[in-house]
Amino acid sequence: MDSLKVSSRSNPNLVAGALVAVIRERGFVEMQAVGAGALNQAVKAIAIARGYVAPSGHDLSCSPAFADIEIGGEERTALKLLVEKKRK
Repeated sequence: MDSLKVSSRSNPNLVAGALVAVIRERGFVEMQAVGAGALNQAVKAIAIARGYVAPSGHDLSCSPAFADIEIGGEERTALKLLVEKKRK
């Protein structure tokens, strides 16, 4: 699976649901956001997802990094967020 792409118009509740589904399957997920608005929605989704996994005794950790990507033939810098499940 590729990265979960998050935009400034993404619904954080829907992204959180997708994030948890992938984490339950693989144990981790990579999210990608370009711009402040997209990063805001991604971070909100991670916060919401933490509440989804907490009842099962787990928490999430997030490691940010930069990634150079191409959008419409243009080179851009994205924030890549590696989100992993961990035991509390």
